[in-house]
Amino acid sequence: MKHGLDLSLPFYPLRIAVLTISDTRNETTDTSGGLLVERLRQAGHELAGKAIVPDEVEAIAGQVRQWAGDPQVDVIVTTGGTGFSPRDVTPEAVRPLLNREMDGFSVVFHQASYGTVGISTLQSRALAGQIDETFIFCVPGSTGACRDAWDLVLVQEFDSRFRPCSLVGQIPRYRGVCA
Repeated sequence: MKHGLDLSLPFYPLRIAVLTISDTRNETTDTSGGLLVERLRQAGHELAGKAIVPDEVEAIAGQVRQWAGDPQVDVIVTTGGTGFSPRDVTPEAVRPLLNREMDGFSVVFHQASYGTVGISTLQSRALAGQIDETFIFCVPGSTGACRDAWDLVLVQEFDSRFRPCSLVGQIPRYRGVCA
């Protein structure tokens, strides 16, 4: 098998925190964060935390720093604030916290997104990287973009059975499972 799921291998669940960045959404109207929570649970992962913060650099960075410093959080997925409106500041809040940027995530996300929204994918500044040992993925705030990000990219990246490898082997408690 060149690449794909090897169902003969064990599945190692990740502890994933979901951060919605929005000035207008609340727990009732947060369909994007809700979709991510639903998808991660369906995939067998554990919800490590969920929060909604306004489109403000300090609010975003503060919550991200808190989760990145928590050994019970393996991965953070943010939704919202990646566009070009004046209030979209997620990349500005997250990028300074990164010690490594995962350039390929943006490329793969845009390729996947192009199939559903066409050239409009250019309006996203999706990014990913690592803050110390915690991975973070920042995706657009629309429910459709979250669906694309999870179903077409993250579901495989977060599955330890995906070969030739997934990021699961880079999580400290799972180092070596993709060897």
